[in-house]
Amino acid sequence: MARGNGDRRRDEYNSVQFPEERTLNLSSQLCRAADSVALNISEGSILQFKPEFRKFMGYSIRSLAEVVRCLYKARNRNYINDEAFQKLYDASYKRMNMMIAFRNKI
Repeated sequence: MARGNGDRRRDEYNSVQFPEERTLNLSSQLCRAADSVALNISEGSILQFKPEFRKFMGYSIRSLAEVVRCLYKARNRNYINDEAFQKLYDASYKRMNMMIAFRNKI
């Protein structure tokens, strides 16, 4: 089975290495939130009316906001350096703007 864009995006966030004692906490939450972005888009797009799809796009946008909050927490706790944070933040910011623009057109 081919890997979709959601898998590649999640891999970006999986590349963040947290201290071992935090692996099941913040890193797990970051991965779940990143997965939720793609899963909500997928769920909302299948055989749904436009208002329902907009609702699921909203869930996806909020999940991406959760990803960003996790990145801030990771940087503030020195789990990731400023360069890694900025790269992931910039990618997330760009995606969020695209998702909001798309939702506004539904």
